[in-house]
Amino acid sequence: MTNFEGEIAALVAAILWSISSVVYGRVGAHIPPLHLNLIKGIVAIAFLVVTIVITGDFSPLLPPIPLCLLLLSGLIGVGLGDTAFLAAINSMGARRVLLLETLAPPITAVLAWIFLREGLNINAWCGILLTILGVAWVISERTLEIDGDRGEKKKQKKFPHLHLPPQWQGIAFGLIAAIANAAGAVLSRAALADTNININPLWAALLRLGAAIFVLIPGIVWRQQSRTSPIFPYWQSKKVIFATCFAAFCGTYLGIWLQQIAIKFTAVGVASTLLQTSPVFVLPLSMLMGDKVSLRAIAGVLVAIAGIALLFYLK
Repeated sequence: MTNFEGEIAALVAAILWSISSVVYGRVGAHIPPLHLNLIKGIVAIAFLVVTIVITGDFSPLLPPIPLCLLLLSGLIGVGLGDTAFLAAINSMGARRVLLLETLAPPITAVLAWIFLREGLNINAWCGILLTILGVAWVISERTLEIDGDRGEKKKQKKFPHLHLPPQWQGIAFGLIAAIANAAGAVLSRAALADTNININPLWAALLRLGAAIFVLIPGIVWRQQSRTSPIFPYWQSKKVIFATCFAAFCGTYLGIWLQQIAIKFTAVGVASTLLQTSPVFVLPLSMLMGDKVSLRAIAGVLVAIAGIALLFYLK
């Protein structure tokens, strides 16, 4: 591996998340956010357990403090953050939610500066800002093109019980997801940053997902008891289940594993920024699916790439 091990892992995770986000956008119409988060967590845990068995690393030997930090990171970042993210997608569309998610890197950097004393120089801040601007530019352009007013009536029919319009509900969920993901990243960094403790990223991902499952199950039971109408029996659709498992393998199993590698081997502000570049990689997927990509979108990609290159150069 090179000295850019953490940065490379973050970019690969971003690519996998761009693929899985397309799939989650499709299956989200059939599976509620809590259920979808639980399913992808269980699938990812199964793959992680198999991987741990194959590698033979059965004794993580985690001290109490790093263990608690990883569990708390899973509760907040995966349990709360991913559920809010999926709920926001259902409410206002994936591209608008991804635009809000670009707030996670600066929030992460500020939290790391406050709690971890992990400073970034002015040049690194410029790289982070440039990447965020490029990603935000791409997302906003695609949002205006795809998530226009044509879907508002459908959203109103889909969420007739909400007191606020679906867009404002989505903004609220998106902000919660950004803050929760930032807090989870900082907690993971605090657990993994100690060079005297060698924590396998596989075990870190497994512990985070396990903690998320622990908090999701009571939430699903409570929601089921409070519902007046049954949910769509998504388990009867093989296509929906297969698509969910595929997205869980790419985005949750491989994605979170690579995320833990990135957080362990690079500054959390830099890792979080690179992890948030997945919207950039959605553009090639959109082109393959027949969508038209404008010059503005291409320019936004170039700006984001310039920011990423700046972060690599300053390493």
